[in-house]
Amino acid sequence: MRSKLIPILACLCCVSTETAAQTCKPSPAPVLRLDIVSRYSETDDSRSVIDAAAEAAAKAALDPLDEFLRDLAQDTNAMLKAEAEERAMLADCLIERIAVWARADALNDLGTETAQLTVGSRLASFGVMAHAAAPHTNNFAGLADVRTWLAERMAEQMVFWERAPRGAAQGNLRAWAGLAGAATAGLTNDVILRSWATWSVAYVLCTAEPDGSLPQEMRRGRLALHYQLHALSALVTAVLLLERQDVAIKNVCDDALARSASFALNDLDNGRAAQSITGEVQSLFEEGAGVEDFQIAWLEAYLLLVDDPLARGIARARRPLSYSKLGGNQTTLWKP
Repeated sequence: MRSKLIPILACLCCVSTETAAQTCKPSPAPVLRLDIVSRYSETDDSRSVIDAAAEAAAKAALDPLDEFLRDLAQDTNAMLKAEAEERAMLADCLIERIAVWARADALNDLGTETAQLTVGSRLASFGVMAHAAAPHTNNFAGLADVRTWLAERMAEQMVFWERAPRGAAQGNLRAWAGLAGAATAGLTNDVILRSWATWSVAYVLCTAEPDGSLPQEMRRGRLALHYQLHALSALVTAVLLLERQDVAIKNVCDDALARSASFALNDLDNGRAAQSITGEVQSLFEEGAGVEDFQIAWLEAYLLLVDDPLARGIARARRPLSYSKLGGNQTTLWKP
C-alpha cells in the first residue's frame, strides 16, 4: 500500500507546484548580491549620525529586497484571513514566490560586513512568513526548496556572528539573526540551528541592565530608544517561536525580556528614561515625531508570553499592528 501511495503523493506535489507557478503573482528578479556600507558616519562612535550619501546608496541596494518582503507580507495577511480552501491556495502561492528566490540561491553573495550584519532581519522576514504558510500549503516541493535555502543562509549567518564585532554581536542585529534562526529551525527542525538561535537571543537579552535598558542600544545616543524597540521586535518574536518549539526562554536572566519591554513601554510617551541614560533627546520625539505602530508590532507576540496590562492597553489602542520584517499583520498572525 505504501509503495502505491508514494507516486500519488508525488503527483499531487507536482500538480500543486505547477499550479502555483502558473497562477501566482510573479516574483521579482532575485537579489543575489548585497554590497553595502554603513549608513552612519565613520567619525561618530555612537553610530547615530547618518551619512546621507551612504544611506541613499544602501536604500537603493536594499529597496528591491524590502519591496518584495512588503509584497509578501500582504500575501501573508491575505492568506491568514482566508477560509481554509482559499488559504491553502494562497499558501501555495506564497511558498512558490519565495521558492523562486530559493532556487536562484538569492542573497548568496554578501560583499561587505554591513551586508552580513543587515541580512538577518530580511532572512527573519522570509522565515516567519514561510513558517506561517507551511501548515497550510500543498506546495511541498516549493517548501522543500525554501527550507534548504534558508538553512544555507543561516549556516552562513552562524559562522559570521561568531566572528562579528563585539558590539554588534550583543545588539539588535544579532537579535534579528536569532529570530531568523528561530523561524528557520521551526521549518527545518534543525536542533543545532535552534540551539544557536536560543543562544543568540539569550546572549542579547542577558545584557539587559536592571532597569531593562539594553546597553548596546543605549550607546546609540539620540537613536537609543529607537533601537531598543527594534531589538525587542526580534527578541520577543524569537522567544515566542522558540517557546512554541519547546524551548523555555522567556524568563531567562531574571525576566530580562519583560524588563526590557517594560523599559521601552514606559518610555513611549517622552523618551525621558533613554534620554537620562544617553543625555540626548530621543529621535522619536524630535520635531513632533512619535512612535510608529510598526515599532510596537511585537506587542501581539509579547502578550502571548507575558500578562502585561500596560502592553495590553497600548496594543488595544493601536491595532491592527503590522511590520513586514515580522511577517506582516501581527494582530492576525498571532491571533490567540
